[in-house]
Amino acid sequence: MSEPLSVVILAAGKGTRMRNALPKVLHPLAGLPLIGHVLRLAAGLDPARIVVVLSPGMDEVAKAVAKLEPRAAIAIQDPPMGTGHAVMAARDAVAAEGSVLVLYGDTPLVTAATCRSLVEARREAGAAVAVLGMQPQDPSGYGRLRADGDGRLVAIVEERHADAALRRDGVCNSGLMALDAARIGPLLDAVPLRPEKQEYYLTDVVHLAVERGWSASWIEGPAVEGLGVNSQAQLAEVGGLLQQRLRTALLEAGVIMPAPETVQLAWDTAAAPGALIEPYVVFGPGVRLDAGAVVHAFSHLEGASVAAGASVGPFARLRPGAVLEEAARVGNFVEIKGARLGKGAKANHLTYVGDAEIGAGANLGAGTITCNYDGFAKHRTTVGRDAFVGSNTALVAPVTVGDGAIVAAGSTVTRDVPDDALAVARGRQENLPGRAPRMRESFRARRGS
Repeated sequence: MSEPLSVVILAAGKGTRMRNALPKVLHPLAGLPLIGHVLRLAAGLDPARIVVVLSPGMDEVAKAVAKLEPRAAIAIQDPPMGTGHAVMAARDAVAAEGSVLVLYGDTPLVTAATCRSLVEARREAGAAVAVLGMQPQDPSGYGRLRADGDGRLVAIVEERHADAALRRDGVCNSGLMALDAARIGPLLDAVPLRPEKQEYYLTDVVHLAVERGWSASWIEGPAVEGLGVNSQAQLAEVGGLLQQRLRTALLEAGVIMPAPETVQLAWDTAAAPGALIEPYVVFGPGVRLDAGAVVHAFSHLEGASVAAGASVGPFARLRPGAVLEEAARVGNFVEIKGARLGKGAKANHLTYVGDAEIGAGANLGAGTITCNYDGFAKHRTTVGRDAFVGSNTALVAPVTVGDGAIVAAGSTVTRDVPDDALAVARGRQENLPGRAPRMRESFRARRGS
């Protein structure tokens, strides 16, 4: 930006139409709260100030804002009395010059490019205010931009106050607005209280600016960027659109997805060109796939790193802290948490590996479990290079299986196994000849009685 920029994010709404106790702007979208997407956008614009406007009692949201964007200031709108009143609550926290960009905490699809275009349009025109217009397929509920004969913006008209021609032909108001910081004070001071709702409308600054001989301008942006969230249905709709955007970005970067419409990505999913993601994979935040990594169908990954040549799934789960080095393999119904599998290590079937270090080339047989929690604390398991752990083995942490060691199937290992040792930790088998028929007869007799 060529001038100081302040960003004001309006997030005081209670979100009663969401029908649950979670504040609206904290509802997750692709692994990040709604307001988190808007804060990321704001921070990416390199502003001088970021101000988030909340209602009294929104402590949970304030804590989330502080964690997501520590530079953001909080302004309290007490009591909430409309969008104009919300910006009034933030006016003392914005810079005294440059532009003030108004965003909404429940409108997460806005892009940095559109915001920059809006701010630049205001600056280049020398306007007191610039508005982002849009033309959605269904304009119901949106205010309309009213222009004069020369196409200059003169007012924003609520839908119920617009005539038939304006409702039919007018461009819709997205709500996004850029204001001249030097003139925002007089405009806000002039905004009237609307008696029908006892609210101050930010949209009134347009006609108030024109009445003072100051110009107002507008640009048109993609309708999708103006979509807000007020219900669970709208959250799902916006989520679907965001998924399309995220999938497209990966496909264009060279990631292989045979059925992209079935893949659910997180906001920060990172995959290198040549990584393969099969159908029905779900990503939580914090996943990185290197080139040549393969994620097979119906797997769930979060907070994990998968190196080149490594494979996951199908039906596998990587939880936070899972690291798969080159050519490591995690198969069906395997769960990895807080553990590293070294180069070429394998856990192919029905295995839980938690809080562990598995050496290069090691093999964990089906049914292997690292018993990492004793009811009070977590403990780590170490399996050395080229070690072999037989099926249905319990490794009771803290414990180490040395390089090249072999653990017999069905063992419960509670002591360290030295390098190249064979560990057998199970009860001795006894065979009693001829006892099977007698046992069956005994069972039949009991059932008959």
